[in-house]
Amino acid sequence: MLARLGAFTVRRRRAVMIYAVVGLILAGVLGGTVVKKLSTGGFTDPTSESARAERTLLQTFHFGNPNLVLLVTAKKGNVDAPAVRRQGLALTAALSREKDVARALSYWSLGSPPPLHSKNGAQALVLAYISGTDDHVRERAGEMMTKYTRANNTISVAVGGQAAVFKQVGDRVEKDLRKAEAITFPIVLVLLILVFGSAVAAGLPLIVAILAVVGTLLVLRIIAAVTDVSIFSLNITTGLGIGLGIDYALFIVSRYREEVRAGRSVEAAVVRTVETAGRTVLFSAVTVAVSLSALLVFPLFFLRSFAYAGIAVVAIAATGAVVVLPAVLASLGPRVEKFVLWHHTPKPVGEGAWHRIALFVMRRPVWVGLTVVALLLALGAPFLGVKFGLPDDRVLPPGSSTRVIQDQIRQNFSSEEASALSIVAERVGSPSRARTKRIDAYARAVSRMSSVARVDALTGSYIAGNRVVGPTALSARFQGRNATWFSVVPSVEPYSPQGEKLVHNIRDTRAPFTILVSGPSATLVDSKEGISGRLPVAGIIIALVTLIVLFMMTGSVVIPLKALVLNILSLSATFGAMVWVFQEGHLSSALGFTATGTLDSSNPILMFCIAFGLSMDYEVFLLSRIKEEHDKTGDNVGSVAIGLERTGRIVTAAAALLAIVFLAFVTSGITFIKMFGLGMALAVVMDATLIRGALVPAFMRLAGGANWWAPRPLRRFHERFGLREAPDDGFVPERVLEHTG
Repeated sequence: MLARLGAFTVRRRRAVMIYAVVGLILAGVLGGTVVKKLSTGGFTDPTSESARAERTLLQTFHFGNPNLVLLVTAKKGNVDAPAVRRQGLALTAALSREKDVARALSYWSLGSPPPLHSKNGAQALVLAYISGTDDHVRERAGEMMTKYTRANNTISVAVGGQAAVFKQVGDRVEKDLRKAEAITFPIVLVLLILVFGSAVAAGLPLIVAILAVVGTLLVLRIIAAVTDVSIFSLNITTGLGIGLGIDYALFIVSRYREEVRAGRSVEAAVVRTVETAGRTVLFSAVTVAVSLSALLVFPLFFLRSFAYAGIAVVAIAATGAVVVLPAVLASLGPRVEKFVLWHHTPKPVGEGAWHRIALFVMRRPVWVGLTVVALLLALGAPFLGVKFGLPDDRVLPPGSSTRVIQDQIRQNFSSEEASALSIVAERVGSPSRARTKRIDAYARAVSRMSSVARVDALTGSYIAGNRVVGPTALSARFQGRNATWFSVVPSVEPYSPQGEKLVHNIRDTRAPFTILVSGPSATLVDSKEGISGRLPVAGIIIALVTLIVLFMMTGSVVIPLKALVLNILSLSATFGAMVWVFQEGHLSSALGFTATGTLDSSNPILMFCIAFGLSMDYEVFLLSRIKEEHDKTGDNVGSVAIGLERTGRIVTAAAALLAIVFLAFVTSGITFIKMFGLGMALAVVMDATLIRGALVPAFMRLAGGANWWAPRPLRRFHERFGLREAPDDGFVPERVLEHTG
């Protein structure tokens, strides 16, 4: 099949290239506007208790957990001064009249509760809730930041809150993505020239990379028309598009040059390349795509968006490498070697550096294997102390306006007023004295809990079990038909173990009515549960398909199991390093981020699926050549050494290029993008060196003939249905070309 595809591509090369150019232009025009259709949200589970509580709060009470905060600072005196009070009330009223603002409350409108003013009395808060989709909230937040950021002789007003934070996060992602691309392309081009020695050959992988990136933008634009897609999926589009485009093209071009050096004609070399390297590329694409497809099982559309982008990138990159690139090679012919800057003459088989490395390892497999395993376990040890959280304003650089505002609120105010929990109580009954007593008793009970600063309810405000303020006109906001709600102001950081414990305490405390809890801490609890609950399914998908694909390629059950174990070991070391760097903050000054003591709960899952897929990418490249040599000679040691020699230079170059692509993300101002870039770069480098260069040959030397073992029924199945490398002996690409002509 692949031989016929290669022959067809050679015969119809002009048509293939024309279609590719037209498709690229259409994708660029139609997909170029995708940024405006993407969302900065997606970190919450829409089916969770907190999400249901949020919807009930909005539908029944026309209110929501505050996502916009105005920090008002008195220029003279304190916030109780008459002039400041007048302007504070006017500001609250103006914000309440804004379109899409369900309700605005403030220190002055609520009767001056102490937690809403700063410890020195010079600042006070105005809280509001903007309703709508994530995109709409972000847009309205941007408008309100412009409108309400002001100063006069009496007060100054600054705008913050979750909506404003993620508005700035979205803007920063777009800016950082352009910067990363500007950094990446020139460096990658220079390295490709160093790898190939020819300016023309070096440009070929970039063709596949551009096709993958631009084509995926169109796919995301189509998907965004029917469902939510995260703006952060653009990062994987750029990273994987460039990385896999280069990976696949490197393998194709290198094999093509190898076939030409062996004496084949240009057309025959292209057909043979598609037949051999094309098969490996397709195997790799399947394993990477399956790893990414595991993200679809999670309820957070932030994670699902990476699956949409990643699967599209893989499919387009593989198509570009197996169909478009061979057409270009057939058209260029000998001109592939034009503008040669330096000549790389491959050493005879058995004399290369990677061959010597493989033999060195296989002479000392136990010593090398134990040393590398010990190193990986040491790197992975910090992951045992991982603590998960959700992104907040501290993912932004310290100088960002919303970050400055939130830092002031954290430092100057005694409670997390803008991070209040909402307890929605349903079926509380019609207004009566008995209902009032139940609401009063429950509010007192919640206010006694540790980490609770204040509880506001229909019956008044409560602190430490005492009602400090009776019902006022504003208490009517807690009134609903057969329902009520309570605002619980915490005294602890919402995204912290103490915040999570408070949510569990509230949910575990017996209430006189059915309750639902929402708010930042509740969102964190539900997000972690939503991810952990789907982890086994995602893991089973990745493991099963990896085992099946590698078995179909090798006919062994030992090699696929080995690949799973080594990949998990490598990724554990990567995650341990991320805990040490980002959770514990050891390189915070050098990398320019603020450590919060937690890792974003979705990032390790994302990194695992992508890094696992890329690890299998290199595994397939290596195993395909080892299997090819083993089928010819039956020599286990020799096939491993030659396979590593044949692919070592390519895999090393591909890993270096991919690491540079991911390292460009470290220049981002957003902490979890930095973590993604550094973690992926480390995973790629570690896999291409310690795993492929040391553990794989050590393991295969120790396993010996057992490497290729499979139970008899499975062996017969593979003999009949397995996918094998086409043997070189007797294979005549010219005949295939004649038949397809």
